[in-house]
Amino acid sequence: MDANLTKLGGSLPVSCVQELAKEAITEVPSRYIRADQDHPLMHDDHGSLLLQVPVIDMSKLSSGDLDLMESELENLHVACRDWGFFQLINHGVSCSLVEEVKLGIQELFKLPMEEKRKFWQEEGDLEGFGQAFVVSEEQKLDWADLFFMVSLPRHLRKPRLFPMLPSPFRDVLDEYTSELRDLATKILLLMAKALKMDAKDMVEQFDEGRQAIRMNYYPPCPRPELVIGLTPHSDSTGLTILLQVNEKEGLQVRKEGKWVSVKPLPNAFIVNIGDILEIVTNGTYRSIEHRAIVNSMKERLSIATFHSPKLEGEFGPAPSLITLDKPALFRRIGMADYLRGLFSRELQGKSYLDAMRIA
Repeated sequence: MDANLTKLGGSLPVSCVQELAKEAITEVPSRYIRADQDHPLMHDDHGSLLLQVPVIDMSKLSSGDLDLMESELENLHVACRDWGFFQLINHGVSCSLVEEVKLGIQELFKLPMEEKRKFWQEEGDLEGFGQAFVVSEEQKLDWADLFFMVSLPRHLRKPRLFPMLPSPFRDVLDEYTSELRDLATKILLLMAKALKMDAKDMVEQFDEGRQAIRMNYYPPCPRPELVIGLTPHSDSTGLTILLQVNEKEGLQVRKEGKWVSVKPLPNAFIVNIGDILEIVTNGTYRSIEHRAIVNSMKERLSIATFHSPKLEGEFGPAPSLITLDKPALFRRIGMADYLRGLFSRELQGKSYLDAMRIA
């Protein structure tokens, strides 16, 4: 592959928040204080208690009972159209594999700092331990550390990262990423069916696509109301499948102007629509802003798996969804150009998607 194609941008080096949190600080360093954010307390106000992220049952979607399948397909359609988020149960990924992944991630973030440094982001690169979307020294930072890397196709894996992970976690993660690629493909084809979209339009845009993983560590903070774990944003990718690693919740989605906390179900994935999928569905399925908040007592861990078109490909609204009544709302763009534009800016709501609109 052309080396220029894989040079997509970098993020400025930052301190390890996990190490900072170990120092038993009482005051939060000013660079993490987020006066620009809504007061991120965990309790929902009365109005959002009634709002629950939809739950979709994969076993019903693959059922031989046509009525049951059609009914759940309609539920999927409504969840993607009205929420952009849903929890997926009976997804078919083995519980034992999921538990091994959770254990491996917890162990990875427990590595001593000298071991972690081997996996730290290098200048001008996005992959490894660090933070993303840091483009200036004055920029406010999230109260979190991440480990980001491209996982599929395998030839895009950085030799110093995925292959060097501790064993047996490396092999577990390899199996997990393959399973999630297959699951994402099934979900995307079901979405195409729900949209009455030509399946080949979906296949052509996502076949042999780029998968990346982001492991997140949100340390406890002495003043959680002053910080944000993950800045509000919509995912820039196609489809995101999130696994909550430990029992501490912190994900919130913006619905009807309110922040709604997602309480993860046991053995479920949290799935959300990214900006690319909003473009591909020509605005029918919408990416939704979400954020992570932290607490004063316990760390929170998660792993997000992002599924996007292949780097050398391009994407745009599916031809079968463009009509005289609903012309294309977004322009077509090469995937590498899209990512280069994305990583050159701060994370901010849905602002990057808006730049893709046809004026």
